[in-house]
Amino acid sequence: MNQLEQLKKFTTVVADTGDFQSIKAYTPRDATTNPSLILKAVQKDEYKPLLAKAVRDHPDGSTGDVIDHLLIAFGGEILNIVTGRVSTEIDARLAFDVDGSIAKGRELIHLYETAGYDRERILIKMPATWEGVQAARVLEKEMIHCNMTLLFSLGQAIACAEAGATLISPFVGRIYDWYKKSTGIAYVGAEDPGVQSVKRIYNYYRKFGYQTEVMGASFRNTGQIIELAGCDLLTISPELLQQLADSDVPFERKLSADAAPGANLTQMSQDEKTFRFQLNEDQMATEKLSEGIRAFYADSGKLKQIISGMR
Repeated sequence: MNQLEQLKKFTTVVADTGDFQSIKAYTPRDATTNPSLILKAVQKDEYKPLLAKAVRDHPDGSTGDVIDHLLIAFGGEILNIVTGRVSTEIDARLAFDVDGSIAKGRELIHLYETAGYDRERILIKMPATWEGVQAARVLEKEMIHCNMTLLFSLGQAIACAEAGATLISPFVGRIYDWYKKSTGIAYVGAEDPGVQSVKRIYNYYRKFGYQTEVMGASFRNTGQIIELAGCDLLTISPELLQQLADSDVPFERKLSADAAPGANLTQMSQDEKTFRFQLNEDQMATEKLSEGIRAFYADSGKLKQIISGMR
């Protein structure tokens, strides 16, 4: 077996891309998208017709409306390929807007259902801010499932689980980037701070019986992926999927629910004051959350400029 085949024995593999051909090639169960991936995709000739159709079909809509329909178009194409779910991200401007996030989640689900897709196959992707967590609490009660993204700390993870979020996406690579820059150390294997963060969250969830799924994201190398074999899901870029497919070096499962009760962890609860204070005390998580929201907002702005230029 190559490493990708080995990984699929322990973990659900998710494609972190908006590229349909890559999704077909690596046969993941699920796929995730974000504003940066959609921006990258629509600049390729093979995906420009999807953008052109979204613009043409909604001549009187705002650029935001066109983007929503573009997201659904991409998501629908992906759902025609994968057997599982697709994650579709809300506008980054709603990161601190509970009511706005709830409304957008409902709107996107309505658009998917109007297009003929079951809401069980959709994950609404939102930043793991306090406001995002509260929006997820409401949406999950309406059977609108949420993927909490830009997650960098155990405190964020606990709040998401207590809100009943379906899935979280802790960002391994961005945590690694921060610590490498601040310490000058190129961490490898189990010493990688991003890997350690996801392991801690996974063990916490399984030890204390939370049902929220953990999907490691934002990988920089295959070593990080292999260290998290056994995690519920891992969302992986096409480049790293190919590297896994090209290697047949064996590896073992690293995470399991059976081992989690032995983890040295104490159960905590997160109210708003605790959440905000703990996040503030974690310089890495605070900086990376803010940076991520700004980056997704910037790429959404670039996409809006492209749409405006087509009218």
